[in-house]
Amino acid sequence: MNQSTPQLSMLAIHDEVSIKLILQHYFKDVFSVVAKGNGKEALARMQEGNIPDIIVEDLNMPEMDGYTFIYQVRSSGYLKNIPMVMLSGSDSTDNKIRCLESGADDFIVKPFNPRELSTRMNGILRCNGKKNS
Repeated sequence: MNQSTPQLSMLAIHDEVSIKLILQHYFKDVFSVVAKGNGKEALARMQEGNIPDIIVEDLNMPEMDGYTFIYQVRSSGYLKNIPMVMLSGSDSTDNKIRCLESGADDFIVKPFNPRELSTRMNGILRCNGKKNS
């Protein structure tokens, strides 16, 4: 039996277990998905050398909000080029603009369609020279 293993890695950062489970389940065939409950846990994982191909992150989380997380990642020489997609329950234009100006690559409002998220991620990865088959 020849079972293919995911070639790309996703770091899913969300404090809601249900969202983490959706991301893990929907993307399991394409990505090796690691889920963390907040930005501090995620940064610690990346600082240990576990660098994902893409990050999908909630905007409002305990410990460290999405804006702070974006700043931390973008100010790190080693992590700064990792694509980031923000998820938020707020469809505020101000939030979207602030996230994108802070360095997020995309912004999706919850509830979200995993297929739309997948399509947006594929576009980002294509632009970053990573192929998502």
